[in-house]
Amino acid sequence: MMKPLTPVVLFLIMFFFLCTAISGQPSAPAAAPSGPSVPTGSSLGPPDITAILKKAGKFTTFMGLLKSTQVDDLINNQLKSNLGFTIFAPTDTAFSDLESGTLNSFTEEQKTALTKFHIVPSFLTVSQFQTVSNPVNTVAGDSAEFPLNVVSNGTQVNITTGLVNTTVDSTVYSDGQLAVYEIPDVLLSQGIVKPLAEAPLSPKPEKASSPTAYAPSKLTGASAASSDAMRLLHYAPTVASVGVAVLAAVGLCL
Repeated sequence: MMKPLTPVVLFLIMFFFLCTAISGQPSAPAAAPSGPSVPTGSSLGPPDITAILKKAGKFTTFMGLLKSTQVDDLINNQLKSNLGFTIFAPTDTAFSDLESGTLNSFTEEQKTALTKFHIVPSFLTVSQFQTVSNPVNTVAGDSAEFPLNVVSNGTQVNITTGLVNTTVDSTVYSDGQLAVYEIPDVLLSQGIVKPLAEAPLSPKPEKASSPTAYAPSKLTGASAASSDAMRLLHYAPTVASVGVAVLAAVGLCL
């Protein structure tokens, strides 16, 4: 006959089964590593060009041009429509290096063209500069007056406009929709610096001359006789005076 199990033995058996049940359960999966931080503007809405340049801290003059010409609104509105842009942003030092008074001498039209000439209406990465088709179209318009040529050898990006040769110094911002690149020179072209053509003055209409203005006068017989009589009357006092003088001289001789 088996002896009844003591309370201590029963406790050990229950503890053994309990530990076995717990160890048999699958462990909770480890937390996935957090991914890289998302650039500002991708998950929190479209990027804002003014905020990006302001954060960089060295594009105050270019920001002022964007605002005064309202090109900043154009860019931000287009970004909301998921359109891409590439912006070559000149530093404040680049504007300081311009000939004194250059920017102030520009008309509003020229300032708008200058600002738009720094903007390409498509997103371009640094690697795409090696295969991009030149001249690159800009928001300024006709590539004949606003030629922008971008060439890369894999390590350096060169930009030429016909008047300016410069390079891309660094990437200020890039998120797959908007790319902003720092450049050390202001991009100028013939379409910006050439004097605005003055509208030709309209020639003053000539007065219509009277048909008879240059026609020789035609005198009738009566008018011709009247003219002769007037001439005789004009010389009559002179003839009379001469006659009196001759008679006086004859009288003295006698």
